[in-house]
Amino acid sequence: MELTTAQALVAWLIAQHSETLEGREVPLFPAVFAIFGHGNVLGLGTALEERRDILPVWRGHTEEGMALAAVGLAKATQRRQVGVATSSIGPGALNMVTAAGVAHANRLPLLLLPGDTFTSRAPDPVLQQVEHFGDPTVTVNDAFRPVSRYFDRITRPEQLIATLPQVARVLTDPAQAGPVVLALPQDVQAETFDFPEALFEPVVHRITRQRPDTREIASAAELLRTAERPLLILGGGVRYSGASERALDLAVRHGIPVTETTAGRTLVPHDHPLYTGPLGITGSASANVMAAQADVVLAVGTRLQDFTTASWTVFHPDIRLIHINTAGFDAVKHGALAVVGDADAALRDLAPELADWKAEPGWTKHAATVRAEWDAHIDKLRAPAEGAPTYAQIVGVVNDLSTPADYVMTASGGLPGELVGGWRASGGTPTMDVEYGFSCMGYELAGAWGAAMAHTHGLVTTLLGDGSYLMLNSELFSAAFAGHPLVAVVCDNDGYAVIARLQESQGGTPYNNFYPHCRTNHPRPPRVDFAAHAHSLGCIVFTPKDLNDFRDAYPRARTAATTERRPAVIVIRTQPTSWTESGAWWEVGVPQHLSGRDAYEEMKPQQLRYLPSPE
Repeated sequence: MELTTAQALVAWLIAQHSETLEGREVPLFPAVFAIFGHGNVLGLGTALEERRDILPVWRGHTEEGMALAAVGLAKATQRRQVGVATSSIGPGALNMVTAAGVAHANRLPLLLLPGDTFTSRAPDPVLQQVEHFGDPTVTVNDAFRPVSRYFDRITRPEQLIATLPQVARVLTDPAQAGPVVLALPQDVQAETFDFPEALFEPVVHRITRQRPDTREIASAAELLRTAERPLLILGGGVRYSGASERALDLAVRHGIPVTETTAGRTLVPHDHPLYTGPLGITGSASANVMAAQADVVLAVGTRLQDFTTASWTVFHPDIRLIHINTAGFDAVKHGALAVVGDADAALRDLAPELADWKAEPGWTKHAATVRAEWDAHIDKLRAPAEGAPTYAQIVGVVNDLSTPADYVMTASGGLPGELVGGWRASGGTPTMDVEYGFSCMGYELAGAWGAAMAHTHGLVTTLLGDGSYLMLNSELFSAAFAGHPLVAVVCDNDGYAVIARLQESQGGTPYNNFYPHCRTNHPRPPRVDFAAHAHSLGCIVFTPKDLNDFRDAYPRARTAATTERRPAVIVIRTQPTSWTESGAWWEVGVPQHLSGRDAYEEMKPQQLRYLPSPE
């Protein structure tokens, strides 16, 4: 088939399908997010226009935002579908590097197709080209290399034949999933080649369930049977494997208390008797108490980030760790007994090896006791009070008025601690996306647009602060223009409140976070009218004055967004200094002369640097 490079790439995208956890066949690439420029409008843009009835293209308004929307789509589909984003060369391409970092840190598939300079070099230097004096092969797209799972620059059309199978492999491999970047020089996009028809035959990509080595399973079972106080940690890998039911069956059969990471949140019903609450800094005091007392921890599908492990101080010093993960890189962390394999397959193999072993009954009952104490604490934080509402109160209202089919999101700042620590899930299916692997401000709105495309059986609600809104809000208009409903709750607390909290709690002087502590040449500096701004972007806007008003406004916003098929934005002033605290420690660099250094010196020796390998 004589096609241009761009036409061949688009035809291949259309031919790829995947299988959902429920067994349905869906397009692997359901959407392309595009901002066209001179580096992609004629080559790839023309090819996309020719197939517009088959492959939907959605116009973005910032390259970072549209690429983050593609990331949100992948998370909402449990990594079974992949968003594609394309831009021109130069600033458009570089704007997508942050989104690649988000996808890389969170192990989420993303396909980026940035335009590139001419391979012929005949017109050099072209518009937006950055010239390197010592290496003419380097372009701005090389900036993607550190945040790509797979990177290629297509300098000949026929190179697609070799690279596209690798693209599909990385995007659909549970152990390798992450961003793929194909840099597309604009002259090569337009070149023709006789491609083999077999390249465009339909393919269905099914999840690969790697079975762990039987010896690893035997060793894990042997160690777990020695435990009197075991703890089961469910991470994002359990979500993507669809293994939550199997994990809970194992926990019930053997009396193992269960906790979740940020990426594994909402897998466990809140009222489950073995649920201890979420783990770590943004988690719950209840789960952290259990982790400090556990003697064997079975971690499944987690990269054990510092917010999960409280910078590796949340566990007992004599802890023994078993880690099930599709990625050997994660499984061996901190000298864990590594079980490399799919979460569902590994738990299936582990169950019979445990026979009739059970944890101590008192330990099993302890989970419900400590979780009840945390619930009572959250109830107090959610209770109505005078003054501007707190984050905890806002989260409580959204939680109370959401349905089990809905999907809730946040990313940076203080809201992850409120949503992870305080949300009460119905369990069964994942209904939360807290981007706290990269903690990317602005993901809250852009990612919600992508999630709204994928999560059509319930409504997406995203919560964010005023700082994140100002950081990246263009995709609100993208969602409004495209007709994708969602609710965005903008909590205005007058600045970067959570960083002010960190700064001041360690003894730092309030500086450059809250607006009163920022430099200005005005005696009375201007304030942002978030409601007017959101309205100008085509959104339906609500401005409740207090918590009671918010409880009334939120269901009206849900109805309006669904009926009018565009975002509904709720803008509300919130408390800047009230937080949900788990009591866990987080290592940050504290200067010697600040008061927080004393706590740093006290906690640093308690940090697990390397766990002993099991005998």
